[in-house]
Amino acid sequence: MLLLSNGHGEDLSGALIGSCLQRQGVLVTALPLVGHGEPYRRRSIPLLGRTRSFSTGGLGFTSLAGQMRELLEGQTLHVVLELARLRRRSRPYDLVVAVGDLVAVVGAWLSGRPAAVYLVAYSSHYEGRLRLPWPCGWLLRRRRIRAIWTRDRLTAADLGGQLGGPVSFLGNPFLDAALDGSHSRQASTAGAPQRLLLLPGSRLPEAEHNLALMLQLLPRLSGRLQPPPQLRISAALVGDLRQEAIERLAEPLGWRAGPGGPIRLQHACGLMVELVWSGFPRLLAAADLVLAMAGTATEQAVGLGKPVLQLAGRGPQFTTGFAEAQRRLLGPGVLCAAGEPGSPACLEATAELAAQVLRRLADPRESARLHRELSTAAAERIGAVGGSERLAAAIMDLLGRGSVAA
Repeated sequence: MLLLSNGHGEDLSGALIGSCLQRQGVLVTALPLVGHGEPYRRRSIPLLGRTRSFSTGGLGFTSLAGQMRELLEGQTLHVVLELARLRRRSRPYDLVVAVGDLVAVVGAWLSGRPAAVYLVAYSSHYEGRLRLPWPCGWLLRRRRIRAIWTRDRLTAADLGGQLGGPVSFLGNPFLDAALDGSHSRQASTAGAPQRLLLLPGSRLPEAEHNLALMLQLLPRLSGRLQPPPQLRISAALVGDLRQEAIERLAEPLGWRAGPGGPIRLQHACGLMVELVWSGFPRLLAAADLVLAMAGTATEQAVGLGKPVLQLAGRGPQFTTGFAEAQRRLLGPGVLCAAGEPGSPACLEATAELAAQVLRRLADPRESARLHRELSTAAAERIGAVGGSERLAAAIMDLLGRGSVAA
């Protein structure tokens, strides 16, 4: 079978599903349309065709400038050529599974093979009723589409009603990647320093700009903490964001490289930031509060019941519009202060909001109430752990009962 995905988070989900299928003897190939498909490569899933990375990370559709950049950089042409390649080379596959949005659905249809769709990019939580872009709804009604899975229960019920056929919610594989073998919450206990996790995103150069905004925010937060500041801060970073680049952007903001041990930045306000390039599941499990300018990683945090504070930037991904849409998608556990992105007023308001959440978490009664609310939102918006295995089992069922026969 072939996994067709069009986004970094989609690659991760596709790779997790693919790994489950490989363990059951299925020959799996992947075609990532955005980026180099690193999640597939890390799990030894072979790729079909060439891969390329682009500055918009597949998110150019969020603005006119981004769409123009994709055209100029050749991303649109690259996707068209890869879909044409798929059309020519799809014959050996018994099933094509699309992971993503309209582009992946179009690719599955163009393959000419039986297909299934994990429609991870759309949700009825955005507007209360799912509004699929044309011709996505028409394609999903084709007989060649043998199964449709969504990212939440509300969308499954809504889309099933619109299509007049079965649509299922089986969970989200990306949540499985946020676990390291322990499903329990490992955040701070009473009396221990609270833990703040920074998620500046995965796309460069945006992640670098986002981290700079966070480093401007933290000294403002320090003045709102109980003295002395009892806060342990870690930044979860992608490998492309190098230590040298971080030190260059941090120095004008008053941060210096810390002495010895793990790589740290320190500030005269008394705060230190540990820079971490691996072990994301461990960092997320230990976090009390997450400061996020990310997509999939934020969804993983919500899925584990963590309170999330957004800090909108200038994009191309994490803009004010993206942040607002993310709050509608993920529910009341995701908070954001008002103000022009990057402005002193916005940074001050975000620091105050962060301090309020940390004070609430420090109160045992308030903390228990908050985590009950977050657990309810996690179950509703993300679903239970184990989505990779459940989706793989559904695919095995399609293959096993011969329903993918052309």
